[in-house]
Amino acid sequence: MPDQEWVKTLEDGRKVKFIYQELPKDGAFITAQIAGNEVVYSVVLTKARNPLSQEDVDSYFKSELLKR
Repeated sequence: MPDQEWVKTLEDGRKVKFIYQELPKDGAFITAQIAGNEVVYSVVLTKARNPLSQEDVDSYFKSELLKR
């Protein structure tokens, strides 16, 4: 799943755009942004065990996205 983006609808109806980019040496850059929100959650993982699945990326941001 190198260099992908997708949109997921949360249980409360909010839409979240996720981006996953593989980096050299098993790294990854992942982001999550709630639609209509200027805040973007971004993380650089140095040991990502690529490739990550969409579920892997979604779960990384789960606690932040549950906050309102």
